[in-house]
Parts: sequence; structure tokens; C-alpha cells
Amino acid sequence: MIILAFCICSVYSLPAIATESLLTNGDFEQLESSGQQAVHWPSPKGTQLLEEDGNHFLRLEADLESMLTVYREIAIKPTYKALQLKFRVRVNDLQRGKANWHDGRIILDFKDQDGNKLKPSPPHPSFKGTTEGWVEKSYEFLVPENAIKLEVMPAIFMGKSGSYDIDDISIMAVDPAPILARMEEAARKKAEEIAKRAAKVKPQVPLASRDQLPPMLHVEGNQILNADGKEIWLQGVSIPSMEWSGGGENILRSVQVSIDDWNANVIRLCIRENFWGGTGPYQNDGGAYYRQLVDDVVNLAGAHGVYIVLDLHRFRAPEQQHVDFWKELAIKYKNHPVVLFELFNEPHDLSWEVWRNGGFVSTSKTDDETLAENKEKLKGFESVGIQKLIDTVREQGANNIVIAGGLDWSYDLSGILNGYELDDRNGNGIVYSTHVYPWKSDWQGNFIEVAKQHPIFIGECGATQERLSFIPPERHEAPETWVPDFLGLVQENKYHWTAWSFHPKASPCLLSDWDYTPTPYWGKQAKEALHGTQFEMKKKR
Repeated sequence: MIILAFCICSVYSLPAIATESLLTNGDFEQLESSGQQAVHWPSPKGTQLLEEDGNHFLRLEADLESMLTVYREIAIKPTYKALQLKFRVRVNDLQRGKANWHDGRIILDFKDQDGNKLKPSPPHPSFKGTTEGWVEKSYEFLVPENAIKLEVMPAIFMGKSGSYDIDDISIMAVDPAPILARMEEAARKKAEEIAKRAAKVKPQVPLASRDQLPPMLHVEGNQILNADGKEIWLQGVSIPSMEWSGGGENILRSVQVSIDDWNANVIRLCIRENFWGGTGPYQNDGGAYYRQLVDDVVNLAGAHGVYIVLDLHRFRAPEQQHVDFWKELAIKYKNHPVVLFELFNEPHDLSWEVWRNGGFVSTSKTDDETLAENKEKLKGFESVGIQKLIDTVREQGANNIVIAGGLDWSYDLSGILNGYELDDRNGNGIVYSTHVYPWKSDWQGNFIEVAKQHPIFIGECGATQERLSFIPPERHEAPETWVPDFLGLVQENKYHWTAWSFHPKASPCLLSDWDYTPTPYWGKQAKEALHGTQFEMKKKR
């Protein structure tokens, strides 16, 4: 666990190991020949160099329509291990803009020789409201490895109104030992608090007995069979919210309703590695409640003979943190008959080579930055590849079926038949996942051909009455025509499927509300199909 800490100290708290400030003219007393600008300080629109009683200082004024930044930088020597920032500030009725971060602040960013921001990041002192005159502030922080410069930027982010004055800014190199000692003490206290909260987390569901659990599943050819050799057809729902919330939203009730009222024999549970590890937003128990909730879902489903697909609900391509996650999950649920592992939710904008074996994922599809299907910004990073995730699971002795999504947001499985089939490493088999929505075309080329040789799992599917914002008008199809055709295809071929989504807000929605009323355009038909009502495919896509 990494704890980032900083100290707001009195001006005499630590002895500096440098006698001069690294930031020149921080008191604004060296002036250009015009007398209107301080030496080394730019003067963008919205700033004023002012004088009171012979003392010069800088004023920054808010502008709701723009961001004001005064840029300085200092060189960082290898001998600098910690820095102390001191300044005086006077805030004058500074009102925030539309967002919480639309305020006054001093932005501090360490950069390496390639211009990349480095972590741990220093604190960004922020200002709002009104102070009683001038106030002295002091912050101390560590210098990250490979830092060659520190950018220092007094700024106002689109503040509504008001201003702040700043003076006597100094940055000194200081001894890191006291800072490290305080960080260690803070980490110790935080660990104690986390342990206390974690100890209070208790199961909400009894442990399922072995005779309640369904048989272990394995793959043969393009079928999923149980331990008795009987073909199993997995049909159910996807339950979201644990990918965006450390506590989920009505998770256990949704599992119960999907089993009792919707006749699901499989539930796809969306989870994320940051919440599992306790580093997600608003978590304060090290992830204990989150992990227990996943366990409760497994036990609740298992007690009803229902399978759970644990879906790592991430996008683009897997990275090292996802290897670490699957190592831990594989150890915990090794050979648990209820649990199937869906390794990575929706890969996209990759080559098949990188999808399978890993490699560098380029920043964008074109020279221009591109917005992806769900408006996730494309970026550049090193991917480990899907095969690495399978290897990690198998190295822990876990033979559970693994599920692997294809390209194009897990729609396209064509590469599986063109040299990119994954290697199971002697486990219970691989199932390939596709996500099928009305705006996707060529069913035959993207998953039907693959289904002739491998079992496929349609982990997400559904339709909306209204066109989603990222879908071109010509690619939207009304659910009245698409839903019967899709369900007819599923039933005719006994494709495994979990309908998206068992939630009233995550579109396409199966539910209209938390009374679990089916939506008339998708939920009603999906529920009927789960209960055995037959649909007919009239149009091939």
C-alpha cells in the first residue's frame, strides 16, 4: 500500500538544506525597467503586479470563461530529495466556478526528461472565499525519481468571481527524513484504522454447502458440459454497479430477483481491481466490504445452483495490474464450481497480435486524438495481452473456465479463426465472449463462424428505444425488430448469454425501476426468453 502524505507546517518546522530559494524573485521585488512587471514572472491577462506600503505582490483575478495560469519552472538536481514550498496568500471573495476544482490554486507538477508527469504528485494548495488578511502557508513533499524539473503555476480555473494575492513564494531543498517519518507514522495509523473497519465486515449470506453447489463446468468442442457430461446452456443477466461503486447498488437483492423471478442460471457480475484492492473512491476498509460482497454473491448464487461470471470490467487492453488482480482472484476462487473468470470486459482498438500476446498500444487510431465508442480517450501504454491473463490463472492451479472477449469492444471474434486462438494450458477450457448490440453488423463474420468451433458467451446484449448519443442514426435499429431476431438466433443455436443490464440506469436497461419492472422494449422480451418463450429470427444481420 502506498500512502501519499504532505504536511502543512509552520515556517520554522524543518531546517532547510539549501540557503536560497530555487524559485527566483519569489518576493516580486526585482522589476523590469518599465516597473510594471516582476523579473522572471510572465504577466498574462488577469494578473496585476501591485504595491502596498512599498511591498510588491501578484494578484490573479477570476474569469468564468477562461483558465488563468502563471507559469514558472525550476530545475531539480539529483541531490534534491524533498522540497519545501512557502508563500503568503490573501484571498478576496474568490468564488468557485461550475465545478469543484474551478478555484484558485498553485499547480505543482514534477516532470521527467520526456515531459511526463511524475508521481507522487505534490499537493496543489487551493483557495476560495476570503482570508483575514495575509496568511502564511508551508508545504513539504518528496521529489520523485527521475524528476528533472518542477513546474510551479499559480492559477485560477474558471472561477466565478474574486481574486487572490500571492507573495514571498520560496521553494527550498530540505531533509527528506522527517517527511518520511511522518509518512510512516501516518501509514501505520491508517493501516490500524483500515484493520478496525475491515474487522467489522461480516458475511450477509451463509456459506453455500457443497451439496447446494452446481457441478463444475468444462469445455468440449463448442459446448459447455458439467462434470456428468451433460450439456449446460447458460442464460442470465449482467449486474453492473460494482465497477463504479465500492458498495454496489442493490447487488444481493438483484441476484435474488434474477434467480427467483427471471429464471437466470448464470449471473455476470461486473467488478474492478481497484475496488477489490480497496483503492477505489470512498473506500476506507481496504476493500474488505467489497470482497465480502463478491463472496456473498458467489454463495447466494451457489446455494441456488447458479453460476457466477466474475467480469473484470475494464476497457482497451489489460496491463500489469490486471495480472496481479487475476492472480489473487484465481487463488481465492480456484476450482470453485460456481465461478467462471471473464478476463477483460471490452478490448478495442488493438491488433490481434497485441490482443493475444501483448505489446505497446498506440495512443490513437489516427494522428488526431480519437474519442472511442463510450467517449473513453485513447491512450498509449504497454499491454500484457489476454494470453498472459490465462497463464496467470492457470499458474495458480485454477482450472475454472475462462472467458475472453474479442476486439471491437468484445464484438469481433474473427481473429480466433485466423491464428489468434488462445492456449488454455490444461484448464477446463476457454469460452469466447462477444457483445452484441443493434449497431453491430455481420453476425456471421464476427461470431457465428467462431461458434461452430468454440463455445461463445454473449456477455452483453440489448437494445434501446432511443438512439444512444455515440451511435450514428443509420446504425440505430428499433428494438421491435432487433430484439426478436437476436433472441431467436440465441435460442436456435443455444448461445450462452447474459442480458445487459439488470439495472435501471445502465443502458440498455432490462429494468425500469428498482421494483424490477421489465422495460417494455427489452426487459420484457429478455425475461420471457429466460422463461422459455420462443422467438423467431426473421432477418439475418
